[in-house]
Amino acid sequence: MARARIVFVRAIRLQFIWFLRCQLADSCASGEQRTSSETSVLCRACGHELASGADIAFVPSRLALSTRNDTLVNGRRVNVQLFENPHGVQFEVVTFRKADVTKHWPADKRFSWYPGFSWTVATCPRCRSHVGWAFQPTEWTDTITKHKFEESGNTFVALITHQILTEDFASSLLMTPKSFVS
Repeated sequence: MARARIVFVRAIRLQFIWFLRCQLADSCASGEQRTSSETSVLCRACGHELASGADIAFVPSRLALSTRNDTLVNGRRVNVQLFENPHGVQFEVVTFRKADVTKHWPADKRFSWYPGFSWTVATCPRCRSHVGWAFQPTEWTDTITKHKFEESGNTFVALITHQILTEDFASSLLMTPKSFVS
């Protein structure tokens, strides 16, 4: 049972990376033209739009267990980093300059995956699912305004890959009834 779950999770991760590749590239196999600024990243639980593909920004960490670097057709890179929390749970994350998430302050300075940054849990504002973490410089106060966080060039959000999906991938899961097709 556990092996089947691992295979399923890996398949979902590979699908996510493939669809990110497809959506951020200039064109997809279906011929639909999309650019990275048009790609939406959604909460896997409820479909809320969390971020835009244009906001992907790689923030490297020396504490990452591993990093995968996928180079797209147009040269756009999507870096996925693997981290482990103090309880031994591993997470693969993609970093964004900004995302529409609820941040649960105060920020914690302990056990940060990014030295010099404090972190706080980030949840989907619609369904409250845990989708990642928001990072801010350690010297900042524990609680800050949403505006100050988003306007700063020193903040970022790390979203968990298996908690998000692209808009087009979500659309591909839905079928149009035959009676609606003309």
